[in-house]
Amino acid sequence: MIQILDVLWPEILLVVVGCVLLLLGVVQRAAARRFAPVLAIASLGIVFAVFLWNGPTGSREFDPWWTTAVYRFQEYVKLIAAGVGILLVLLAWPTNADATGNPALQFGHESGEFFGLMLLSISGILFVASANDIIVLFLGIELASIPTYVLVSISRPLPVAQEAGVKYFFLGAMAAAVMLFGFSYLYGVTGETNLDAIARALHTEGGQHDWQLLAVLMVLVGLAFKIAAVPLHSYAGDVYQGAATPVTAFLAFVPKTSGFVAILKVLFYVGLTGTQQWVVPDTIAKLLWVLAVLSMFVGNVLGLLQHNVKRVLAYSSVAHSGYMLAGVTALVTAGGQPEVQAAALGGVLFYLAAYGIMNTGAFGVLMMLPSRGRGHTGYLEPPGAGPQVPAATGTSAETFEDIAGQGRNHLALGIAMAVCCWSLTGLPFTIGFFGKVFLIKPAWQAAVGEVRTRMIWLVILLVINAAISAAYYLRIIAAMFLRPEPAPPAGTVIAAPAEPSIASRPWPVLAGIALSVIGTIVFGVDFPATGSLSQRAQSAHLQVPPPASPPPVAASR
Repeated sequence: MIQILDVLWPEILLVVVGCVLLLLGVVQRAAARRFAPVLAIASLGIVFAVFLWNGPTGSREFDPWWTTAVYRFQEYVKLIAAGVGILLVLLAWPTNADATGNPALQFGHESGEFFGLMLLSISGILFVASANDIIVLFLGIELASIPTYVLVSISRPLPVAQEAGVKYFFLGAMAAAVMLFGFSYLYGVTGETNLDAIARALHTEGGQHDWQLLAVLMVLVGLAFKIAAVPLHSYAGDVYQGAATPVTAFLAFVPKTSGFVAILKVLFYVGLTGTQQWVVPDTIAKLLWVLAVLSMFVGNVLGLLQHNVKRVLAYSSVAHSGYMLAGVTALVTAGGQPEVQAAALGGVLFYLAAYGIMNTGAFGVLMMLPSRGRGHTGYLEPPGAGPQVPAATGTSAETFEDIAGQGRNHLALGIAMAVCCWSLTGLPFTIGFFGKVFLIKPAWQAAVGEVRTRMIWLVILLVINAAISAAYYLRIIAAMFLRPEPAPPAGTVIAAPAEPSIASRPWPVLAGIALSVIGTIVFGVDFPATGSLSQRAQSAHLQVPPPASPPPVAASR
């Protein structure tokens, strides 16, 4: 029991607190609803503080059944998952008078259930990082995903949210079935569920190479849905738009992180041959190259065509998956170059943290801006014009009309959005700049031998796509600072805004935005801080399994 707690204490902590929050949901008092995010952020803060101050583990530690393990890779993933998770809880903090939501989110009396589901989903990332068995790996991936289906549907009482939740659920079920089918083939060709044992079985003489390749391809297809990569990206626009903005920020980080962590683990164990690591079949390397290029181009081109800012950021998320897939491609292509592979792995892990920080800030600014004509600017029907239409709840700025001129009205929020958009573009003095540098450099270094032309083109296309993305990110900034505010409809009366009470002031939300912006700038201009995060990412390597077989109890399960 002690050994299990040594390995799985963060997962157990988040799951237990998540279950307590689900029980807390039966209490209908506003005080209980206000206490729910406090309990959630405290549990995440404990996990973050422990992994931030403790040094990395020198060797792998296993639970008694070898189904989970502790080592530097999972420690880094748990650190960034808990850190960004704190920012996401801050964005969802209930700030209205009865603690049923905030200007962009309306979960009603289900505050305990809402934050409990957030913790359970984040704990899924932790299980994926710790997994040393494909059964635990699959359960972790789905634990990170299934709560998000519910979060989308309950995030605001609007038909568009319920529609988004249903679409997301059915497409997610399809992707899970394909991925599970791939895991079943992986078990069928090896007779093992333990990842260490699978790595050894895949490279014994007489292995069924075609079936192994099919198994890996199906697993990658299922995981492509989790990271919103082409061609399984089509849900992103509708789901990101339909969900409340804090939930959209949650979707942009949690499923994507669990998906990329799972991809890295699967490719590591499939490509483990003796002392050589990440030696995957060339077919898989070419597939990753194609997925990276298509995701970058499709995401950025579709982002240019959108009129809804949340849809712009949705397709931006697709493009950023393409950038990270470029790093994964460099990782599996740089065979025989361990330094390049370590840099590529570190680049992908660094970019996961960078994307979580800067993207959360952008969504946080968006949720603080009012939605013109939908209940937050005071637009009222003139007297005698018919029945009053109740304001839509949980609705913040979404379109370019909503954010037009808001940078001048709310200068601090406008600057915060500009910083986040600059970082998402990859401009200097932001964390996004170093994120792209750490992806491009190993991809360029991997351009040797037979893959030289392929990798050079990957670098060129990545830079081109970063330039394309600047068009819609600058469009957001231009709308906030340069476009005039749209005039209200003729005959409308603008009511004077009421003075907010202390309880309704969104200080937690503003704190989440401030922390995101500070992180975006500090890791872009403070080189020691950037180097420290980069060093943590590059030292978070997956370790070669020991030559000894797992204990008999693991093999007999």
